[in-house]
Amino acid sequence: MSEGASTAASGGSLLGRAGPLVMARLFTAGLTLSIPLVLARVLHLDEYGTYYQLFLVATTLYYVLPFGVVQSLYYFLPRTQEKRPFVGQTLLFMSGAGLVGAALIWGLLDHVAAWFSNPALLEHRGTLAAYTAFLIGSFPLEVSLTAQGRTRASAAVYLVSDALRACVMVVPPLLGAPLHGLMVAVAVFAALRYGATWLVSLRGVTGPLVRGALFREQLAYSAPFGAAMLLAVPQQNAHLYMVAGAVAPAMYAMYRVGCFQLPVVDLLYTPTSEVLMVRLGELEREGRLEEGVEAFRDAAGRLAYVFLPFAAFLFAAAPEFIGALFGEKFLPAVPVFRVSVLGVVLSILPMDGTLRARGLTRAIFVSYAVKAGVTVPLVVLGVRHLGLMGGIGSWAVAEVVGKLLLLIRLPAALSTPERPLGLLDILPWPALGRASLAAGAAGAAVFVLRTGAEGAWGHLPAGFLWRVLPLAVAGVLFVVGYVGVLYAAGVRPLAVLAGLRPRRAV
Repeated sequence: MSEGASTAASGGSLLGRAGPLVMARLFTAGLTLSIPLVLARVLHLDEYGTYYQLFLVATTLYYVLPFGVVQSLYYFLPRTQEKRPFVGQTLLFMSGAGLVGAALIWGLLDHVAAWFSNPALLEHRGTLAAYTAFLIGSFPLEVSLTAQGRTRASAAVYLVSDALRACVMVVPPLLGAPLHGLMVAVAVFAALRYGATWLVSLRGVTGPLVRGALFREQLAYSAPFGAAMLLAVPQQNAHLYMVAGAVAPAMYAMYRVGCFQLPVVDLLYTPTSEVLMVRLGELEREGRLEEGVEAFRDAAGRLAYVFLPFAAFLFAAAPEFIGALFGEKFLPAVPVFRVSVLGVVLSILPMDGTLRARGLTRAIFVSYAVKAGVTVPLVVLGVRHLGLMGGIGSWAVAEVVGKLLLLIRLPAALSTPERPLGLLDILPWPALGRASLAAGAAGAAVFVLRTGAEGAWGHLPAGFLWRVLPLAVAGVLFVVGYVGVLYAAGVRPLAVLAGLRPRRAV
């Protein structure tokens, strides 16, 4: 919660500069959230599991094949006046990566379907390949705008794209179309987004489309991070693939519900990390890098006041949450869901963005390499002996190990020769302590509420509003408890939320 001079000089907190992105994603979060909730009710359980398996394959390729080239725009664009070559090179590279992704799906989907024991995947080979190709090709759309400091334009693109994506995924099933209709709709959407990427990303930038020397420099920067993604994404998804290969599609659907999270982390963490990278680049260019630690503490402190209570509430109110959003048939997913909440807590510190902004991508690679080494034996043994809980448990252990490795390198990333820093210097300790105390107290109140009202909840009438009532009561109790403890600790929540407001950079 630092309010240093550098924060003021930069036109407000990092969350303030990220305000347009946060607001756009907040507006579309409800639509995005509706996708799995609607599909859980209109698709058969086996078909719902098939839907998750199809998008597991697509998203794995989406994050692996870019090889860090798109993310490199956050490093290069704030540091150069000639932006068009970097944008053009990225667009061409990603178009090729999309074709590679489509080819991999076309050639390997038979093996994936055999591993998942789900031949229904093969019915969607063509649409999945097209969707993946165009989606990967359109990856640079929002990133190219944010990296140029055009956060309002990026926010507008997020708004339109996410709203359209939610509509094309929800409307066909609601109209009675099977899963094939949904896949055709998302493939068409991805193609339109790909065309928009070329039109929007190159607008307003000058220079040649490609420069060989600059492209080699861009690839050299991206290679460590890209190699890290080759390890990180399969590692992060290993538990999903292992569980999908060990259980029937219906049980896999149950597991994916347990892994479900509200889009709050992406809503706040991603734009904050992106804007922090741009800000650190600006400070380096201006010779004021020693101010970077204040920017990091400000961003991490505000994220702590949001993510810690969010995680505590999801953990405490997990039965009410799963029952309200997905229905009682998914209540067996509650134990898995409670473990998956750890991911929210681990997102408080925007460490990977900070390391990328300082060019320390090799540290990210080392972290992901160690995580991959930890994950493989854990997930194999965990799923084999503990089933679903072994899958999510292996993921949790590996994530903690990876975050600790990044944390070790963080002081060096924010230090300067004149101002060496240690771990105690960079973390927002007051915010972490107060948020933890308030979130823990409010979460305990929810557990007490369930103990006292469990009998009453079981006799509620049928209907959506009655099903949501226990979650709403738990939510009100938690918010009152959390805000009350914060006030007692001297923190004004409205001041924290003020960091979300868009502000003009000076």
